[in-house]
Amino acid sequence: MRFKIQVTGIVQGVGFRPFIYRLAVGKGLNGYVKNRGDAGVEILVEGKESVVREFLRDLRLKKPPLAQIFEVATLQLGGKSEYTGFTIDKSTSETGLSGSVVPPDIAICDECLTELRNPKDPRYEYFFITCTNCGPRFTTIEKLPYDRENTTMREFPMCGFCLEEYRDPLNRRFHAQTVACPDCGPNVYLTDANGKLIKSSDPVREGGKLLSEGYILAVKGYGGFHIAASTTKNEPLTRLREAKHRRQKPFAIMARNLQATRTFANVNKKEQELLTSYSRPIVLLEKSHNYYLSDLVAPELHNVGVMLPYSALHYMLFDKVDDPAFVMTSANPPSQPIVNDNSDALKAFGNTVDYFLFHNRKIAQRCDDSVVRVHKENIVFIRRSRGYAPAPLRLKHEAKNATVGFGAELNNTSCIINGDKAFISQHIGDVENVETRAFLEESTRHLIELTQTKIDTVACDLHPKFTTTKLAEELAEENGWRLVQVQHHHAHTAALMAEHDVEDMVSICCDGYGYGLDGEAWG
Repeated sequence: MRFKIQVTGIVQGVGFRPFIYRLAVGKGLNGYVKNRGDAGVEILVEGKESVVREFLRDLRLKKPPLAQIFEVATLQLGGKSEYTGFTIDKSTSETGLSGSVVPPDIAICDECLTELRNPKDPRYEYFFITCTNCGPRFTTIEKLPYDRENTTMREFPMCGFCLEEYRDPLNRRFHAQTVACPDCGPNVYLTDANGKLIKSSDPVREGGKLLSEGYILAVKGYGGFHIAASTTKNEPLTRLREAKHRRQKPFAIMARNLQATRTFANVNKKEQELLTSYSRPIVLLEKSHNYYLSDLVAPELHNVGVMLPYSALHYMLFDKVDDPAFVMTSANPPSQPIVNDNSDALKAFGNTVDYFLFHNRKIAQRCDDSVVRVHKENIVFIRRSRGYAPAPLRLKHEAKNATVGFGAELNNTSCIINGDKAFISQHIGDVENVETRAFLEESTRHLIELTQTKIDTVACDLHPKFTTTKLAEELAEENGWRLVQVQHHHAHTAALMAEHDVEDMVSICCDGYGYGLDGEAWG
């Protein structure tokens, strides 16, 4: 029996092809598996009918933990068997299946963390250690299919050791596109505020020491820069607030571990799950009665936003210091997107920070940290971005039209509706200037490409002067899309209904100003 199988979902960049390879070989099936240009996976299997049926069952039941399968389409083929073994074939640029997407960035796994600390491991103390189960995904990919040459890792050819692991079906780095080591991967380095190199054999831990001493650092991560500072010293926090013009707004912090977090904040079971999840969001926690961090971290608030390290680099910052946490606030100039380029960071923050901790891998997609809080047992998103975007939310009903929505102007994201899936972009911010508008357009076009959605409708706010409205009008005219404008407060209610699967609702929307149906100011 011969079957061609098309799988859609989050099935690229999550170890799905190695899983299929091992599953097929283990059952004695012949054929191939390969990535497609639409973020899906194509499989051809040949073998006994009972074994093929078992393979199809296990494909869903035993899939990798990070994979999400939306649909499995099977086509029985005629003719004689053509294959004498099972292989991972070269990816194809073929498209046609919409609704798949690459995974979000994934926090470092326990296995990589163990190797990071093992002096006998070749990746000992390597700040960008990753495997099939962890590391950056969304922030590295430039185009599909998800192969190294289509990511920002193409500038770092694998050494013999990494290539050997990459080709080994029994290794967890089998076909891991971000695999690297100190000999072949990205480098990290420390500079002063002017970009002058600081000689150091251990720049990451040296950066941690500088933070502990009261200096301010700009730290380059997966999806952009953070500005980091001490959480216990007032002087750097005062300087940082003055530089960022933030008198009251709280700073997010990164704690060294869960145990350290419990020394200044209350953490319940659900909050612990979120803090240690592979998404690693910032979680809003209640300050404990013995809270001892600087009052300048979250002035006059009862809670504090905390995340745990999500890369080896972050873990290493804490290695040589006793600090329980560091401030890790997004590095973005006022009303502009998070900075993702080394030279731009020097220009933007040379007068704000004392040092820069750079690496030399490009960031393909900016991506701010996610922010959540727990209400009873429910997760409430304040910002859905790193660790979650671009994974979709499943809707109760299938949409009739393939739609892209641009939202209003403040705290913006875009969203693509494809069937019963809502693909929400990473956090964009307030769309009030040229830079943020460009980021919104660029990220939306990228998301359309990743999901292979054939858009026919674009939705936006009713306000004729919003930057997002003008962008929607331009794209509608450029592509021949239908333009749908939605009243601001109605859109809030509709989003609430979709989020909670509510069919009917009587809603009172208590929001600020919105352009009314009569052309007057509502709200």
